[in-house]
Amino acid sequence: MKKLSIGLLLTLSVLVANAQRAVVRGDFADPSVIKVGDTFYAAATSSNWAPAFPVMKSKDLKNWQQTGSIFPDITPWADFYYWAPELSYENGKVYAYYTAHKKGGNLCVGVASADSPEGPFKDHGPLVCQEAGSIDGFPIRDENNKLHLIWKEDGNSVGKPTPIWIQPMNEERTALTGEKKELFRNDTPWEANLVEGVSIVKNNGYFYAIYAAAGCCGSGCTYATGIARSRQLLGPWEKYAGNPILTSQGDWMCPGHGTAITHQGKNYFMYHAYDKVSNKYTGRQALVRGFEFTADNWLRFTDEYLSPADNSTSYTVTDHFDQKKLDLQWSWSVFNKPAFELKNGRIGIHIKDDRETFIARRIDSQNYEATVEIIPGKSALAGVALIGDDKNMIYAVGKQDSIRVTLVKNGARSSLGKFPVAAANKHLFLKMSVKNNTDISFHYSLNGTDFTFLKTAAADITYLPPWDRAVRAGILAKGVQDEVVVVENFVFKSE
Repeated sequence: MKKLSIGLLLTLSVLVANAQRAVVRGDFADPSVIKVGDTFYAAATSSNWAPAFPVMKSKDLKNWQQTGSIFPDITPWADFYYWAPELSYENGKVYAYYTAHKKGGNLCVGVASADSPEGPFKDHGPLVCQEAGSIDGFPIRDENNKLHLIWKEDGNSVGKPTPIWIQPMNEERTALTGEKKELFRNDTPWEANLVEGVSIVKNNGYFYAIYAAAGCCGSGCTYATGIARSRQLLGPWEKYAGNPILTSQGDWMCPGHGTAITHQGKNYFMYHAYDKVSNKYTGRQALVRGFEFTADNWLRFTDEYLSPADNSTSYTVTDHFDQKKLDLQWSWSVFNKPAFELKNGRIGIHIKDDRETFIARRIDSQNYEATVEIIPGKSALAGVALIGDDKNMIYAVGKQDSIRVTLVKNGARSSLGKFPVAAANKHLFLKMSVKNNTDISFHYSLNGTDFTFLKTAAADITYLPPWDRAVRAGILAKGVQDEVVVVENFVFKSE
C-alpha cells in the first residue's frame, strides 16, 4: 500500500474543513433572512405543514435556533401551500410577504406585519392573485425610494412562460397601486420552464436580481441560480451571459431561491439546496455562501461558506411532554390540526375522525430512529410514523393486545402485518429505524430496553415524500371519534 504524502493529507484535511455545510439542517426551503439589531432572523417555506413558516434566529448566520413561526394557525383566507416567506424590516416594523393558496382560488402573494420578528404577526391578506397563480413576493424601493412589489406569475403551472412582474405598493403594505410591468421572463435554455424566487440587491448604481430557474424539487431537480442587472428598477434588465452562476457543487445539488444579507462588511446569500446523499428525504436545506461584485459590475459567488460550529449529524432529542406548550420541533398537517392536552408529563391526542392524526418533526440525515412510548388503550391506536403527507406515510401503532404496521400510498392503506402483544396496563414502546433513507424497520418493547423486531411484508417507501417537501418522523394516533391516545415520551436519534 502506498503512503499518502503529508502535502496530500493536508490538502484533504483542508477540503474536508472547507466543505459546505447546512446552517439549518433538514427541510428549510426558500429561506429569507433579515437583520434586526445584532440578530439575524430567517423564515422558510412550510408548504402543507403547520404552524406556517418557521422562524429562526442567529447572531452569526451559522448557528440557528427556532423562535416560533409567523402563523401559529394558518390564515383564514388560505388553505394550503404556504411557500416562500420574504422578510423585510423597515422603520421598526417587520413584514412577511408570503405565498399561499386562496380558498376556492389559486396561489396568491399575501403580507403580514409585526413589531418584532418573533411576532405576533398580523395578517393583512392577499396583495395579488392572478389566474395562473402569483408567488414569491419581494419588496424593494426604486431609485426614487418608491416602494414596489416584485413577484412571479406561476405560468409554468399551466404550461406557459413565467413573467417576473413589478408594481407599486402603498406604504402601509396593504395594497398594490398603479400598473404592473414585466421585468423579465424565462427565455434562455438553462432556465427551462420557469424563473422565480427573485432577490434584489443594490451596488454601484445597479440593481441586481438574483433568481432561480428550472426544476426546484425532488430527486430529478434541475434548479440553478442566475443574475440579471439594471440601472433602473423598472428596467431594462440585462441577464448575465455566463448564467447560471450557482449550480450543483460538492455535496449539494439544485441550489437556489434565497436572499442576500451583509455580515461584518461581507455579502452573503442564504439559499437552499439538496444534500446529494439524503436528497428529497431530508428536503431542501439552508446554506450560506459569500458573493462579491466584480470590476465589470456583475456579481459572482465566492468559495467562502458559513457553517455551524457543530457539524455532527449524530444527536438525540427527547420530549417528555412536561412543558406547558408543545415543543417547537413539532408540526402537523394544515388539513388536520390535532387536538391535544399536555398534562402530568404526557400528551393526550384526541381523535376527531377516522383519519390518521399526527405530529411530526424534521429529519436531517439518511440514518435515524424514532421511539414512541405509549400508554396502550383498549381500542385506540398510537405509535410511530414516517410521514410524507396526509395520504402518504408508513406507521406502526399499538393498543393493549396488538400492534399493526400500515403503509398508506395515495390514500390507499395496505397492512404490512398485525402482531399480538400482551401490553395491558403496561407501557408499550414502538421504534422505527431508517437506514439509507428508505430501509425501514419497526420494533417493539415492553420495558424500553429489549426490543423485538417486527417482521413485516417488504415496504417500498421510495414514493415518499411529496415533490416539494421532506419526510418527517413523529407520533400517530388512529381510532374512532372522541377516543384519546396517551403518549409518555418521544425519542429521536440521528446518526
